Amino acid sequence: MRNDDENRPGSVLVACSEAAYAATLVQFMAPDGYDLERCHDAQGVLRLVSHRRFDVIVLDLGLGEEGGVDLLSFARRQQPGAQIILIFDIVEIDRAIDGIRRGALFYLPSTCAPTDVALAVGKALQKSRSDSTLSEYEQSAFEEMIGVSPAMRRVVELIMKVAPTDSTVLLLGESGTGKEILAQAVHRLSPRRDKPFVAINCAALPENLIESEMFGHVKGAFTGADYDKRGLFEEADGGSVFLDEIGDMSTMTQAKLLRVLQNGEIRPVGSSVPKHVDARVIAATNRDLVEAVRRNEFREDLYFRLNVIRIRVPALRERLDALPKLVEHFLGRFNARFGKNVRGLDEHAQVLLRNYPYPGNVRELESIIAHAVIMCDGEIIRAADLPEDLATGVRARPGLPDYSAQAIPTLQEMEARLIRTALDKLDGNQTEAARKLGISRSTLWRKMKEYGLGASDELPSGGAVSDDLLSSG
Repeated sequence: MRNDDENRPGSVLVACSEAAYAATLVQFMAPDGYDLERCHDAQGVLRLVSHRRFDVIVLDLGLGEEGGVDLLSFARRQQPGAQIILIFDIVEIDRAIDGIRRGALFYLPSTCAPTDVALAVGKALQKSRSDSTLSEYEQSAFEEMIGVSPAMRRVVELIMKVAPTDSTVLLLGESGTGKEILAQAVHRLSPRRDKPFVAINCAALPENLIESEMFGHVKGAFTGADYDKRGLFEEADGGSVFLDEIGDMSTMTQAKLLRVLQNGEIRPVGSSVPKHVDARVIAATNRDLVEAVRRNEFREDLYFRLNVIRIRVPALRERLDALPKLVEHFLGRFNARFGKNVRGLDEHAQVLLRNYPYPGNVRELESIIAHAVIMCDGEIIRAADLPEDLATGVRARPGLPDYSAQAIPTLQEMEARLIRTALDKLDGNQTEAARKLGISRSTLWRKMKEYGLGASDELPSGGAVSDDLLSSG
């Protein structure tokens, strides 16, 4: 996708009130190989912007409006990915400055030379191309999740359609399927890409803190509120808020979220004065919200507000064609993290990975590969290097796998297993186990004590306890 965009000639619309000037600009830029269109009236702008995609739009403010339609606003709405250059007469300088506030990239006086316009178009095209792609990591993670399954292709089609809009998006799917990566892709492909993306885990925040975290509080609102605090919605103003595990939000907080979706207002805890925020909401849950509504655990009016564009993210077991690229991606990540050079898996290990049902989805696969890279002594992962569940065939096909939530190990459980396996394999040598795991010995001691793995009460020598984490979250 990135290569096609880089090789495609830039598409440029030159819309100037003076036909001769428009013709001169087009003639001057033609040698650069752009796909050029021109018009010299407002009606032409509406027609072309409605039916063709442009990377750059050169828009003369002297064109005015067509039927009361502001051309800049129309172009921004129809083509949020396009970069807009305003041409203005000196008496319209205030309109030009206002145009920058409303999303135009540059403004140039109508007396400027064609060379200046061409230079601005070149700069705008560079920005258009960089903005229309994901970062290298996001692009990699996004494409590796796709595979070739029809269900995942449908997910990508929906994201590409909804991203340029301001519509609320609801992502449904099991835990660990990569809903946050998809939410980041929606934000990165939207006109809000240069503004904050703020993620809030509704299940992780205590009930007595979630309202303050989301909407902020004023000094004295409660014990310990010693200063005014901006909430995460206010921090995300102009950008996107990702509400993960929204199905676990209390009904009281749901009512306040509904107010944000209805009129863009938040009210900090302890304040009677509402604040206006402009934040797009992307929500995700692994719960059946229709059933939650039926049980009066989730507000029906909030569900309808969220359920504008609903995207179901398939479980990993439904798109195993993506497994090889995901494994390759995680191998590269953990080779770099642990200083290894693992190139792949032997045939037996590959069979075990293919036959495993992944109740924890992509997140569980990530932990499995981290475990395997740490345990691997050479360049090829063997079956014995995989976690015990896979190596012994637990929950593997054929059979009756348990996909219930109780069957999914927590990150702490997986971390404890990983430490236990390292100690067993290294005959209890804590120094070597810490080195293999990529953490300090004091961190290993702390985690052994936390998980009841035989650590003494005496802190080992060699440094203070660190906050290293085995899991990547």
